[in-house]
Amino acid sequence: MKKHIAPLTQGLTGRLRIPGDKSVSHRSVMFSALGSTPVRITNFLHAADCLSTVACMKALGADVQMVNDTELIVTGHGLHGLQEPACILDAGNSGTTLRLLMGLLAPQPFLATFTGDASLSKRPMGRVIKPLSQMGAKIVGRKDNTLLPITVCNPGKKLHGMTYESPVASAQVKSAILLAGMFADAPTTVVEPVTSRDHTEKMLAAFGVPTEKKGTAVTICPVADDAYVAPASIEVPGDISSAAYWLVLASLVPGSRLVLENVGTNITRTGILDVLEAMGANIVRENVRTSGGEDAADLVITAAKLHGTTFGKDLMPRLIDEIPAIAVAALFAEGDTVITGAGELRVKETDRLQAIADEWNKVAPGSVEAGEDSLVIHGGTPVQCAEARSYDDHRMAMSLAILGAAGQGVIIDRPDCVNISYPVFYDTFQSFMG
Repeated sequence: MKKHIAPLTQGLTGRLRIPGDKSVSHRSVMFSALGSTPVRITNFLHAADCLSTVACMKALGADVQMVNDTELIVTGHGLHGLQEPACILDAGNSGTTLRLLMGLLAPQPFLATFTGDASLSKRPMGRVIKPLSQMGAKIVGRKDNTLLPITVCNPGKKLHGMTYESPVASAQVKSAILLAGMFADAPTTVVEPVTSRDHTEKMLAAFGVPTEKKGTAVTICPVADDAYVAPASIEVPGDISSAAYWLVLASLVPGSRLVLENVGTNITRTGILDVLEAMGANIVRENVRTSGGEDAADLVITAAKLHGTTFGKDLMPRLIDEIPAIAVAALFAEGDTVITGAGELRVKETDRLQAIADEWNKVAPGSVEAGEDSLVIHGGTPVQCAEARSYDDHRMAMSLAILGAAGQGVIIDRPDCVNISYPVFYDTFQSFMG
């Protein structure tokens, strides 16, 4: 299947409500399933990845009632109330589902086996299995305990608290260790090279579980049953990763003035705002507020002339998922954009560094050079309509769509992977086509 995206002939105007944050949606279901009272979750992201988490938590004994596509009620059986699943847990394409649940299930006194799709089966899990094993968990997987399928089998032993120096800044790795640490025999600390997303820490606080932060280190203490108290409701803010495509496209298309409503602006996620503003984008925050511990705002974007920029590994944890969208902005900017310290992109749903270079060079020949952990994008390279691959990677597909819309059009092969995180993306796109 292919999808043709035509060039936009008019600016993006009006107001757009962004679908719920994927990271927060995952955690809202998982953490609510550890409580003993109903939690009403609103603005939930009804997308394939988050539905994988819902299916897994139901298999683990939680009651999940879907009120509608974006609202659900989750009721668990208490902090120690998870049940041994009767079937293999399928994480689908979702690394968040798999990695966080490995941490959550490592202390449980039962066996659970995970599988996933072809893409997830190639992604490295040793970075989670290693620290959990050091805590005393028993986890086995393919290829020397690094790849799916993976089985977690703890004979009921208490995990040991520890301090773990993580070689990578990864919210998924950190979260898995912190979740396991709730059930350990002593405090557990994760030290990162730089601070990664803190959605887990913020949501744990909403459930009565504090964490202590010092520099790039986060510590959690063992949690007593009566200390874990589920809130009555959680409102999920809009996902800034989904907002990224409209932030870039509205910046590039003349005549645009677009308001993105209810976008999560957690500082560990707003690297894309920093980069676009450094490139000359005109972005204003309005209606700034806090909901469920998460910062949110309406973002007003007006078209602007962009120029190249340079950024590297210190910023990467705050915008790793937005690199493909930023690469579109860089292609239409004046001058070169240099991105370094992005090696993590090689182990995402696809090798995004190589994919960006290969597909951008089809649409704009000679525009991108990929290094081992870097991209150099030559802004202003002439663009043409071409056929490009999505690699079944949702972020590649959506970035190619805005590239075509800002340029001379594009034909996307296997476009439906957007359902992983943004099922209404093409419908929203069509509403701007006039």
